[in-house]
Amino acid sequence: MSDDDERRVRAGRRTVPVHRPGKVLFPGGGGAKEYTKGDIVEYHRAVARFMLPHLRGRPLMLERYPHGLDGPRFMQKHVPDSYPEWITRAQVAKEGGTVTHLVCDDTATLVFLADQACLTLHRRLSRTGRPHRPDRMVFDLDPADDDFGAVREAARWLGELLDELKLPSALMTTGSRGLHVVVPVDGRHDFDEVRAFAGEVAELLGAEHPDRLTTAARKKDRGDRLYLDVQRNAYAQTAVAPFGIRARPGAPVAVPVSWDQLDDPDLGPRRWTVEDAADQARTDPWAGVLRRGRALGPARRRLRALRD
Repeated sequence: MSDDDERRVRAGRRTVPVHRPGKVLFPGGGGAKEYTKGDIVEYHRAVARFMLPHLRGRPLMLERYPHGLDGPRFMQKHVPDSYPEWITRAQVAKEGGTVTHLVCDDTATLVFLADQACLTLHRRLSRTGRPHRPDRMVFDLDPADDDFGAVREAARWLGELLDELKLPSALMTTGSRGLHVVVPVDGRHDFDEVRAFAGEVAELLGAEHPDRLTTAARKKDRGDRLYLDVQRNAYAQTAVAPFGIRARPGAPVAVPVSWDQLDDPDLGPRRWTVEDAADQARTDPWAGVLRRGRALGPARRRLRALRD
């Protein structure tokens, strides 16, 4: 099939045209497998029922590579008028005005985004109905290098601390270098409150392991320590969506994992790709964890008792 062909793909109740499905978006070589636009479309169809619950109702930022991974990247917030009318949109406040974000509510939108060479979906931590009230809190475990052992270590420490605070937590590979730890919150707190609480948790953990962990925002101040990043917990910030593809050779995917999988010697931040991420999705490693968000008041009191 020539990459100039057009293919029509059935996605739910809609049929979505995919232009140049043979176009290579992820070049092969160096041990990495080649993937075309058509491959990305099929991946999105395969994971849609697992991915969409994490996307519905959330404004997205789109990371697009119209000429493939080796071409220029651009980050897209605003939905162009040329996008189909059936695409869900959300007008969100920004400094000095508003911006109209895309919201992915169905499989057809996932297919359309693949056709637009959108490789990575970055979601907000709040929903369109309550844009200033997040229902997710995210800790990004960012190692100084590709030492995943340091990431495992930090994840265990953080998971134990969150357990002490009686906060449920979910673990996700990032498809890049580290892990995300996701905590469901109840939407009663604004971004400043959530980020402040996450910062207090990170600071306590950093104080307990000062040679291994840091909360220093500037790279030059971190040395070889793992960075406990809580900056995504701010208004208008985003985090890679579960089952989101990363723009790296081989098309690695950000994949939810269970805490037990942290002991798997084969686990790594790029363990899954578009080739096999759907298999991991079927195990439902986050089953029940994110259903009910927690208020931070009781956890804040427990945290302060630990610090005193």
